[in-house]
Amino acid sequence: MPLSRSARRLGVVVPVALATLLTAGVGAASAHVTVSSADAAPGGYGKLTFRVPNESDTASTVGLRIQIPTDAPLASLRAQPVPGWTVTMTRSEIDPPVEVHGQEVEEAVSVVEFRAEEGQGIDPGEFQEFALSGGPFPDAEQLAFAAVQSYSDGSEAAWIEPTVEGQAEPERPAPVLSLAGEGAAHGAETGTDDAAAVAADDDGGDGLAVTALVLGVLGLLAGLGGLGLGLAARRRTVSS
Repeated sequence: MPLSRSARRLGVVVPVALATLLTAGVGAASAHVTVSSADAAPGGYGKLTFRVPNESDTASTVGLRIQIPTDAPLASLRAQPVPGWTVTMTRSEIDPPVEVHGQEVEEAVSVVEFRAEEGQGIDPGEFQEFALSGGPFPDAEQLAFAAVQSYSDGSEAAWIEPTVEGQAEPERPAPVLSLAGEGAAHGAETGTDDAAAVAADDDGGDGLAVTALVLGVLGLLAGLGGLGLGLAARRRTVSS
C-alpha cells in the first residue's frame, strides 16, 4: 500500500526535527580554569580553590602548574593533598625582598605543580579542584595566577592571557582571584560556594534550554503524528 502524502511528510520532518535536537545548542561550552576563595582579603590569609575542567574529548588532564605572582609573593603557602596526585612547590628568590608583617621576605613559593600519578587524572567530561592556603594577600582588588594545564597526549593549555576591562575576553584567560569581594573579572568568584552556584546556574541554564528544546521537538512530533492520524481517519471516512 503506497504511503499517503502526510506519511511522506512525516518521514521528512521527523529526521529533520531529530537532527535539530542533536545539533542546536546541546554541545558543552568551553570551560576555563578558574580560582575562587571564600576568605581571601588584602593583608589576610585564605584558601584558594582552582577549578580545572577537562576540555579534551580524548585525553585526560594529568598536570597543573600554577604561577604565584612574584610581584605579590605569598610568604606562607601550603597545598591541600589530592588523592592520586603529587604536589611540588618551587621556591625562588624575591628581588628586591618584600616586608611582610615587619619581617623581610627574601624567598617564597613561585610555582606549585600538581601531577597525576600513573593511571590517574581528570577524564573527559570531568573536573577537579586543587586548593592552596596562604597569605598574606597584597593590598589589591584582584590577583592573577597564570596556569598551564597538561594532557595525557602531551598537549598543554596555557591559561596565561590577561583579561583587560573594556576589551574582548581572551581565548585562554589567566585565573583571576577577587580580593575585593565583588568578583570583578572572569574566573573571579567571591567564594567557593559562590563559584559552585555560578557553575550550577550555568549548568541549569543549559539544562533548561536543552529540556525546552526536547519538549518542543516532542510536541512537534506529537502534533505531526496527530495530524497524520487525523488525515488517515478522514481518508477512511471518505472511502467508506
